[in-house]
Amino acid sequence: MKQNFIFVQTCLDWLHIYPKGLHQIVMHLKDKYKNPKIYITENGIAEAGNDSTPVNEARKDGIRITYLDGHLKFLLQAIKEGVNVKGYNGWSFSDSFEWDAGYTVRFGIIYVDFKNNMRRYPKFSAFWLKKFLLK
Repeated sequence: MKQNFIFVQTCLDWLHIYPKGLHQIVMHLKDKYKNPKIYITENGIAEAGNDSTPVNEARKDGIRITYLDGHLKFLLQAIKEGVNVKGYNGWSFSDSFEWDAGYTVRFGIIYVDFKNNMRRYPKFSAFWLKKFLLK
């Protein structure tokens, strides 16, 4: 795979984007622990929430699409190299309360309009993920 990623800072100080790191860690687990079953339970990106942004603009989450595309490609490479990945869960289905940032960041592929009766709208990444899964 010919993607040269370096880590990228997100809106949370403790969270970085480094797709190649997912490949590196699952390969390490394969080699060090005799290829155990691996379930990835949270993998995603935080975006700064801005409630003054119109919903149709806020749904345009290209950075999440880039994130998912990079991480899933590196994960597929690891699977082809024999890593025993049994499950993958993105972080998260919908925007929600984050333990250290409240409602100021958004993680989901579904936009939650906290100011309009919690209405939900699929983000662009939800449509991208659907196409990806249908391939």
